Amino acid sequence: MMKQIRDVLEKLEEQSTLEKSKKFNIAPEDRMLAITKETGELLNMILRLTNAKRVLEIGMSVGYSTLWCAEAIRDVSGQIVTVEKNPAKIKRAKENFQNAGVDDFIKIKQGFAMDVLKELNMQKQHGDFFDFVLIDADKENIVEYFDLIFPMVSVGGVIITDNMLYPEKYRQDMKLFSDHLKQNPKLRTITTPVGNGEEITMKLAS
Repeated sequence: MMKQIRDVLEKLEEQSTLEKSKKFNIAPEDRMLAITKETGELLNMILRLTNAKRVLEIGMSVGYSTLWCAEAIRDVSGQIVTVEKNPAKIKRAKENFQNAGVDDFIKIKQGFAMDVLKELNMQKQHGDFFDFVLIDADKENIVEYFDLIFPMVSVGGVIITDNMLYPEKYRQDMKLFSDHLKQNPKLRTITTPVGNGEEITMKLAS
């Protein structure tokens, strides 16, 4: 791994550990709420195994998960489109991307996920499909997010959804989401216990 990227990832991992320790009073809107390192490694490996180039991320926060994706696609002329509504987090993410040397192929879309996805869905008819998606946004709208994203994913593309098992307060929402996926004959999906629980979904048909 390139030293620039590793250094930024390690710095963010330290910040995330402090945040989770609850030794400091961090305002909810300033919390990283990052994926785990194990999930980052999983995303990176799947991106490499599938030779993915076009990545969509819903819920950038300060860019920790984005960096794991960027590290995997930086040598294949890949591109990441990532969505975040919080201006302060976008500012922090941009600094992280610049420090890691990957800001030239990451496009940040600021706004509410639902609005941005609807916009992307309309544009999809005139552009390329995404072949890898990470969904790590509010759980109440997770089914709607997925249904907007699915038409924008190429056949053989992978969608990863975070927080399937933890925090426990989301389990009912995520169970409904998983049941929704299993009713779709155009995909295969599995829940894994990696990190906070990851749903790994592959699109089989349009």
